[in-house]
Amino acid sequence: MSKRVLILTGDGAEVLEVYYPLYRVKEEGYEAVVAAPRKKVLHTVCHDFVDGWDTYTEKPAHQLAADIAFADVDPAEYDALIIPGGRAPEYIRNDADVPRIVRHFLEADKPVGAVCHGAQVFLALGDRSFFEGRTLTAYNACKLEVESLGARYAAETLHVDGKLVSGHAWPDLPGFMREFLGLLRQPSNRELSPTV
Repeated sequence: MSKRVLILTGDGAEVLEVYYPLYRVKEEGYEAVVAAPRKKVLHTVCHDFVDGWDTYTEKPAHQLAADIAFADVDPAEYDALIIPGGRAPEYIRNDADVPRIVRHFLEADKPVGAVCHGAQVFLALGDRSFFEGRTLTAYNACKLEVESLGARYAAETLHVDGKLVSGHAWPDLPGFMREFLGLLRQPSNRELSPTV
């Protein structure tokens, strides 16, 4: 049985942070499923750094078709979760189905990857117990969100805490995906369960 990875995103996702994981998961022979608030064509953005700016710039990037709406996601059908950054996390975290989806992966101790602003989605859980005593990283502008989860903010740009992989931004994607795929290659509960 091929493993399935759910990519939780929406309009305004950082183009590299959604496409790089999408293609790496497929390259490994796994199924990647893009979930969004609605099944539609999403508009990604390119964030870049420009000399003289105190923050990043944003430009329109590639379009991406969502495979499934959040409301239709059965998280038990997936082996791992990736939450790309960009601006998508700040609004998808308000979707009523997001806590149900994310909670499943954390409770089942499945691999979860969050890069850049992706950690903002964890605030939707309204439950610090998943993160207290843990360490994760995110884009430096999200340090307050990470700390409000009860977690320690790691200054390094890539951090692994159990099955939680977090990255600072798109330049960290090679290491982020290496660590995430290493966890995904391990036998999952779904694979170990006897078929009925």
